[in-house]
Amino acid sequence: MSESLDALERRIADLRAEVRRAVKAKEHSLARSLRGELRRMEHEWDRAVGAEELPAPEPEAPLLPIREQVHQALALLGVPAAPKLIVAVNDAFFSRALRGSQLTSLRRDEERSFRSDPYARPYYLCAALTDRLSPARGLLAVSTWAPELRVLGPLSPRVDFLTSAVRVAEHLARLPEPPPGAVRLLTRMAQNIPGATEGFAPADPATAIRAARAELEVHRAADTAQRTEVAARATGRLPDVERLFGAAALGALKEAAC
Repeated sequence: MSESLDALERRIADLRAEVRRAVKAKEHSLARSLRGELRRMEHEWDRAVGAEELPAPEPEAPLLPIREQVHQALALLGVPAAPKLIVAVNDAFFSRALRGSQLTSLRRDEERSFRSDPYARPYYLCAALTDRLSPARGLLAVSTWAPELRVLGPLSPRVDFLTSAVRVAEHLARLPEPPPGAVRLLTRMAQNIPGATEGFAPADPATAIRAARAELEVHRAADTAQRTEVAARATGRLPDVERLFGAAALGALKEAAC
């Protein structure tokens, strides 16, 4: 491209000199013709410079399907999570556009897929189960997790929040240049954990981890016992599809009463 520009610039310089000579010799017809060619060369020069300034377009990274984006966020968190947190993690750490509305029908789609061809996929995005073995409203889990991770007891919402805060902080601490969005996410989470941060200052991952783990020690044993009991009932009483996606409300109540 630079060689082409050099040639254009030499031709433009020559034309300008020829225009001056034609005007001086009062050859008006020749001068008009030379000016027209000069304008064309100058236009070509502008286009060539513009093309040289534009960077070559970078190939776009392939966009992961929505279910894989959700799976990646859940794998980072390690516990059942609501769409709002999944979207926040995806945005903070993976810089991909994901909307909560895109997750609305995802669990139903996964259930239909499982019912039509069980275990055809390496994993399914399934429901967390309540202590009544019904699907927990708005919480997604991963089918490959242990049953105890996919069920909930009375203390589980707080335990899972603290666990997810630890996982976010640990992931953030491993990054050489933490994304600002990830720092903001951890700071918001830390503000709900006593001793995890001071005021509205950006959270320090190590401090957040210590504070979250300290509170986890208070709840962990009781929550583990509760979840183990729920998981045992789910494993012993529910068919495969309901172990992943939950029992219908009435059926779950009958099972729980047995």
